[in-house]
Amino acid sequence: MKLATIRTADGTRAVRIEADAAVELGHAGLGTLLSRPDWRAEAAAADGPRHDLAGLDYAPPVPSPEKIVCVGLNYRNHILEMGRQLPEHPTLFAKFSRAQVGAYDPVVLPAASDAVDWEAELGVYIGAEVRHATLDEARAAIAGYTVVNDVTGRDFQYRSPQWLQGKTFEASTPVGPWLVTAEPGDAPLSAELSCTVDGELMQKADTGDLVFDPAALVAYISQIITLVPGDLIATGTPGGVGHARKPPRYLTEGSELVTRVEGIGECRNTLVRDTLARG
Repeated sequence: MKLATIRTADGTRAVRIEADAAVELGHAGLGTLLSRPDWRAEAAAADGPRHDLAGLDYAPPVPSPEKIVCVGLNYRNHILEMGRQLPEHPTLFAKFSRAQVGAYDPVVLPAASDAVDWEAELGVYIGAEVRHATLDEARAAIAGYTVVNDVTGRDFQYRSPQWLQGKTFEASTPVGPWLVTAEPGDAPLSAELSCTVDGELMQKADTGDLVFDPAALVAYISQIITLVPGDLIATGTPGGVGHARKPPRYLTEGSELVTRVEGIGECRNTLVRDTLARG
């Protein structure tokens, strides 16, 4: 199933995306739905008001997750081609929910950053509370997948050894357009991940090349903190980012950023100037 949160004149609504319509599920957003113990069956059976697919206004699938946990250095081929050793443990950092925008919303260029870069990623949503999970428990806790671009202010990221300040600029991170559900017994997702900027292919990889697959990440993170329904994990980006190019290349006002995961969906976003900045 494809499940989304859309914006309507009466507020946000959780919906099931079908071939001919978006069907309301009886909740304001997917975060509420995912917190219910039988959310898959409820989502499949719902038969609420219907919306024409044309012109749907997609919010991030979970507009206000409790946590957004991100992973760095997680594509095997990219790490090896850089001459580095594969990591023993995941590299983790975080975002705040205000960093999110919808799949077709404008992405705001941070006024303070002159080095805004792209990072196409597979997103993983949590569908059950887990703590100290085994791999089987972690796999069963995965609600499904989405598309993420971890747009990053590189100059801010490298101001200190901690990355957060470059990773969580407001309205910088496209997520969506929907959650594609996974089943507990599913194998790790192997799908083509790509990113284009103004029509030029910048990144291309297979999500099967992740050093730490989604279940391994859920199990690891759950050793640190309880993961709850609606939490989002951004699983890392492959090679091809702008900062590593010679000379470096960054996003600018008007750039079109397209992020795709085969079989999951795409985000298509235009970069806009921060009109709220002073000066």
